[in-house]
Amino acid sequence: MSTEHLTWRGRPVLERPVLIAAFDGWNDAGDAATWAVRHLDQRWDAQHFAEIDPEEFFDFASVRPVVELDDDSRQLHWPANHLSAAIEPRPVILLQGIEPQLRWRTFTDQVIAVAKQYDVSMVVTLGALLTETPHTRPVTIYGGSDDPELRERLHLEQSSYEGPTGIVGVLNQAAQEAGIPSASLWAAVPNYVSGAASPKAALALIERLQDLLNVAINATDLEIAASAYERQITELVSEDDETSEYVNTLEAQYDEGELSEPDPEALVEEVEQFLREQPDT
Repeated sequence: MSTEHLTWRGRPVLERPVLIAAFDGWNDAGDAATWAVRHLDQRWDAQHFAEIDPEEFFDFASVRPVVELDDDSRQLHWPANHLSAAIEPRPVILLQGIEPQLRWRTFTDQVIAVAKQYDVSMVVTLGALLTETPHTRPVTIYGGSDDPELRERLHLEQSSYEGPTGIVGVLNQAAQEAGIPSASLWAAVPNYVSGAASPKAALALIERLQDLLNVAINATDLEIAASAYERQITELVSEDDETSEYVNTLEAQYDEGELSEPDPEALVEEVEQFLREQPDT
């Protein structure tokens, strides 16, 4: 499988790594998924080793390059999808980027080619969705997989969703077709603060990844940011009676739901409903 659209910066030595991917855009409410992968990149001192050439996959009139000044010199930054690698606490490849606009099959071929070259043991995609959930309660995480062994071992669900999908859905399908076990984790983000980045949802994804990967992940900075986020949103909500009443209703519904075991089918439906409501762009 060709990697003609990859630019290599190095060739790390990795033994059966897990590939973890998140993309800014359609799949990333509250920036939670990309924030989680950035956190792993920083905490595990991951080293950038390759990037996917944006030329074939983006309409630069829609996703424009950005110019920055650095010591009086101008730097041009193109839409980036880059790969980094870490060895400790376990071998991983981290894919951080932006959902491509063009040639999705070719794009996923590049990722799967890297996965095959490194004999990846599992692909994990991260996403986040807007839903009716209160910011004052624990974040709901949905974990799904089409791999029977993974579902049993990691207590994941199988989705019966049919409809529009994002690049994470395409990548999971490509991994499955390539014979690589894959899983997807989605965090629920309150729909009434859709414009705010959610460290609380990012933290919830990190905590679920700890269980999935069987490693400890230092998340002190995310815990502090999540507490500040909850406090700030509470202050904003208190200033609007209608929103405050809405949040009180959500809290009551959430608390009533805690009286029984969580319903996996209901969690699946939350993700599926979110995907159906997204525009076809």
